[in-house]
This record gives sequence, structure tokens and C-alpha cells, in this order.
Amino acid sequence: MGDLVKVGERITDEARFSKEEIAEFARLAGDFNPLHHDEEFAKATRFQGIIACGPQTASRFLGMTATHFSKRGASLGLEFTLRFLGPVRPGERLEMVWDVVDVTDKPKLNGEIVKMEGRVTNPAGEAVLTGTGTVLVARSL
Repeated sequence: MGDLVKVGERITDEARFSKEEIAEFARLAGDFNPLHHDEEFAKATRFQGIIACGPQTASRFLGMTATHFSKRGASLGLEFTLRFLGPVRPGERLEMVWDVVDVTDKPKLNGEIVKMEGRVTNPAGEAVLTGTGTVLVARSL
């Protein structure tokens, strides 16, 4: 009971996206906004250049939770809420952090419901994405 995840546990990772990765992810996601593909267009905007689409940063941010918790059992994302706060530029190093804020034992599910709060910051220390998440970490599914 209550032995898979502990309150206060921290998950950290970093990410960096090249212009090519930004364009490829956006294309695969069906996002043809020129902010992700057209340097000349993007330079004329408030962003002054190419930026990543929100789902690219979000995918890495959510994926790191699945990778982390799957090392100790079965991991299943249940709910995530995200706020996109600023642009992500090509080549900048993003720091991604999730903190476990609550763990509830769920014997019927053979595991624990884990609540987290997280943030992604750019090299200036500004949050570009924040979120909350709920995952099931189980001994087996």
C-alpha cells in the first residue's frame, strides 16, 4: 500500500528542438501555421522567428511522466491540464520539472493515483508551459 510513488518526488528532464524538428513535428501533427514553417513570415511577427507548436513541447512534457513511472510499474495517464505561456524557440534548452503533490492508494486498481504539478522553463527562467497531471501507477494493468 502506498509504496510505488511518494509525495515530493521530482521528475526532471530537458529538451531542445531544432528548426527542422519543429517543422517536422508540426507537419506530422497537421499544423501548417507558418509560425512553425516559414522563417520570413515568422520574423515579421511578435515572435521574430520560428517557434515550436504547443503540442510539441507538451508531448515531451507529458511523455517524460510515462517514461519515469513505467520504470516501476504500469503507467497510465488519466488527465492533464496545460497552460501555454510563452514561445519555444529553436535550439533553446528547456528545463522540464514535475513534482508529485498527492498520492492516493487505489487497491481496486492495483496501484496509486498520482497528482503532479509541473513547469517548463526557457533559458531565461521564464515558464513557457505549466501543467497539472493525474496518472495511475499500478503494479500491473
